Amino acid sequence: MAGSNDIPLKKGPLNGITVLDFSRVLAGPYCTMVLADLGARVIKVEKIGTGDDTRAFGPFVEEESAYFTCFNRGKESITLDIKSPRDRELLERLLDTSDVLVENFRPGVMDRLGYGPDRLAKTHPHIVYASISGFGHSGPYGDLPGYDMVVQAMGGIMSLTGWPDGEPARVGTSFGDLGAALFAAVGIVSSLYSRTKDAQGTRVDIGMLDCQAALMETALARYDIEGVVPGRTGDCHPSLAPFESFRAKDEKIVIAAGNDTLFMLMADALGAPKLALDPRFMSNDLRCQNRPEMVVEMEKILSQHPVQHWIDALNDVGVPCAPINTIDKLLDHPQLLARNMIVQVQGQKGNPFKTAGNPIKLTGHEEIDANVPMNAPGLGQHREALLAELMAGQGSYDLPAATAISTETEEESAQAAPQRDSSAA
Repeated sequence: MAGSNDIPLKKGPLNGITVLDFSRVLAGPYCTMVLADLGARVIKVEKIGTGDDTRAFGPFVEEESAYFTCFNRGKESITLDIKSPRDRELLERLLDTSDVLVENFRPGVMDRLGYGPDRLAKTHPHIVYASISGFGHSGPYGDLPGYDMVVQAMGGIMSLTGWPDGEPARVGTSFGDLGAALFAAVGIVSSLYSRTKDAQGTRVDIGMLDCQAALMETALARYDIEGVVPGRTGDCHPSLAPFESFRAKDEKIVIAAGNDTLFMLMADALGAPKLALDPRFMSNDLRCQNRPEMVVEMEKILSQHPVQHWIDALNDVGVPCAPINTIDKLLDHPQLLARNMIVQVQGQKGNPFKTAGNPIKLTGHEEIDANVPMNAPGLGQHREALLAELMAGQGSYDLPAATAISTETEEESAQAAPQRDSSAA
């Protein structure tokens, strides 16, 4: 956020931190994107020839993946053949100068490559080592592959998503991947702070299923207390009312009057103060018990005017409400634009496009400039620059990037499959 006119803005709070990013697809790259947005230098290690799997995911802009570009903005890319002695020497130099390593391979892959957490804890004890996998690196499921869809199903969120008379539904974004990415970022930043006190790195072990359980709000507690398995409730909150969508004259409106005071204010704004005095609706608990009747009474009133009429009336008295926007309405939403939340990214061939920006606003620090596109790296784009930076004057590294050949077998490639949603939504 902007500071005062006479105080220059500082770079991001992670300026000076270097992240070595072995991750692919979504959970890991989203985590390291957050770190990059906060000022970290992120060096993405990619497989020679193909790189991150998402380089082949559509949609494409000038033959470059928009999916890859969205989550790898502001990073550098280096291709490495870890079985090459010279590339291993370069990787050791990268480790020497890095603060954080992030990977989202299946447990055991990094150990087989010789760069597992136990080894690096001995040779590079300063490194914060973050692993993101389906089930973490312990427990009976630790060796199983975990994709977004798998952990959404296993973690219970699908059983709560959808309408009571419908089938369980996947959350509309990759909730499992993104939740794990954000918990990983919190773990990394916390570990970097801890390192300022004892100079020791930390192992950050993130299981996507753990993260799903942590994001279940009160569902686990409700079952333990009431003995009733929570089910799908459509778009209404199981413990608050009114806290859902209602049919107005033209389309639906969301009203979230989550306490008795807001309900009285809402009734006044709807021109129906007697609604708040109805014995069926005089407390939140009663409104939850009599939700169907409450919905009928409210929609009798709401159906008389279009959504915008009610949005204006409810906002005037401070009752939380919203239209149900489709995605196209977000790109020019005045609140998002005012908060620099719509930014531009581009690949190596130009043609920028819009995506979401950094929601972490820090007073006195620089923000992403929404008018200047951020670049996602080409495959191995920064290899030569990193060679010059790390190996200059050594005289021991003279392998042109074009001649490096990966010796990874198909079996090893399959074992190294990242933890992601196979639908890649």
